Amino acid sequence: MDEITKLIIKMTEYFCGDPKRIQHFIKVYTFSRVIGRAEGLDVKTMYCLDTTAVVHDIGIKPAEEKYGKGNCDGRLQQELGPDPARKLLTELDFDKDVIDRVCFLIAHHHTYTGVEGLDWQILLEADFLVNAYEDGLSKESIEKFRDKVFKTETGTRMLNKMFGL
Repeated sequence: MDEITKLIIKMTEYFCGDPKRIQHFIKVYTFSRVIGRAEGLDVKTMYCLDTTAVVHDIGIKPAEEKYGKGNCDGRLQQELGPDPARKLLTELDFDKDVIDRVCFLIAHHHTYTGVEGLDWQILLEADFLVNAYEDGLSKESIEKFRDKVFKTETGTRMLNKMFGL
């Protein structure tokens, strides 16, 4: 069994009883994978993106444990996500450089300025593709976000087609 499959299984266990969170990370993983491949990411960057997409919301659980159910905004996810991600990825024997990049991306996956790296950009786009649908955002809100944040041709095209823009 490959590392990403093991990680998906572990994250399903981590979010046991919370199908919404499990479905969310699976969708973000799928969209990030499609965008990353279409945009021609190299193997290592794609691997970091795949890994991050699976664990990007790991900070939700400690945020809710610390501040109560429903208290898991983007800032808290970024703040509380890297430590449990580092622990899980270390247990699964991921390389240190991969873990370091994944933890950086988790700590910035709701930060839309100063984006460094196509993996970070694609993670933002994939997460928004899922959030826009799950949260029932208006076309106007989606267009505003697209115009401010989206940079890849593939992500932009997918967003436009998905929401009929």
